[in-house]
Amino acid sequence: QVQLVESGGGLVQAGGSLRLSCAASGNIGSIVAMGWYRQAPGKQREFVATITRDGNTNYGESVKDRFTISRDNAKNTMYLQMRSLKPEDTAVYYCNALALMGLVPTPVWGQGTQVTVSS
Repeated sequence: QVQLVESGGGLVQAGGSLRLSCAASGNIGSIVAMGWYRQAPGKQREFVATITRDGNTNYGESVKDRFTISRDNAKNTMYLQMRSLKPEDTAVYYCNALALMGLVPTPVWGQGTQVTVSS
């Protein structure tokens, strides 16, 4: 089993920065990739960024060049550095891990952390 706990959300003015953290625990060795998703009120959950066990990254178009995903394997923690924040970045941000349960890739979700960007 893998457990994920996000932190670092809050209220920030447009143009500001925030860093989200996601601490993983449990069967860390089963995780093959981790990522961030977000969901704004009334909208579907949206892909933000992913990072594989090898360190390869991928970003959604709306955050590319503004957000940076990284991980500290020694701390079992993933980060999302968000810069040049816009009001449309306001959402609940969810940490995600893709873990192998046996041979089955299984998504695991954190509880979410609110990010609010004021104009």
